[in-house]
Amino acid sequence: MSGQAKPTARLLAQLGDPIIASLLFIALVSAVFLAFPDLDVGFSALFWNAQSGFQLRGDRLLLAFRKSNDIAVIVAVAAILAGLATKLAAPTRPSLIRPSHALFLGVSLALGPGLLVNAILKDHWGRPRPPMITTFGGIEPYVPVWEPSDSCVRNCSFVAGETSSAVWLIGLAILLPARWRPVGVAAGCLYAALISLNRIAFGGHFLSDVLLSIGLTMLVMSVVYRLVVERPPPWLANDRLEAAAGKLAARLTRERRGLGRR
Repeated sequence: MSGQAKPTARLLAQLGDPIIASLLFIALVSAVFLAFPDLDVGFSALFWNAQSGFQLRGDRLLLAFRKSNDIAVIVAVAAILAGLATKLAAPTRPSLIRPSHALFLGVSLALGPGLLVNAILKDHWGRPRPPMITTFGGIEPYVPVWEPSDSCVRNCSFVAGETSSAVWLIGLAILLPARWRPVGVAAGCLYAALISLNRIAFGGHFLSDVLLSIGLTMLVMSVVYRLVVERPPPWLANDRLEAAAGKLAARLTRERRGLGRR
């Protein structure tokens, strides 16, 4: 029994790995929506009627909730930059935000919501948004997931940008102290789910757009976390980053003083 249990335990451990879990989630969602594309149209139809279209897109509370996502990301980025500025101003003091954590957040935001989701997929895949397809009063056909199209020029439906940035915010919760982490992650997941539902209710995205955005963003975050925080190479270890930040701050301080004497 024990011999059989070990391979099973190893398999469960591998499936629980965030990178593998993200890949499996992406593959599963893709397979389901390729096999059953009517799920996309059917779910969006819950928020649409022939008289007023996607009428919830004009709701003031839902619009304010949508804007909260941008505000939250701006505040998070401002906090990271403020931590860096504090370190540059006081080189001998420990960083307010661990350099490895700041690097993880910055790189994952740039590569996930920034590069992969918005710059590559949304601007180049061409999937029409729900109001653009014939089912919801538009003129374009429904385009399945992962199928490039010329039905939309830029800022298209595949995949959901705001879902991606909301998922990125979960990274803040992952870095919380252990006692607060479960609550923070649960709150972050709930917020990302509500932002995603908001986008579908507005007719901004299909269900597959938001689910694949979740999977792709989590994949990027998991890889960056593995390389920067969990198992960094020696040159990316937090103490090395802290020392490098201190040296840079000290150098900038000397240069400022030198300019002040001129």
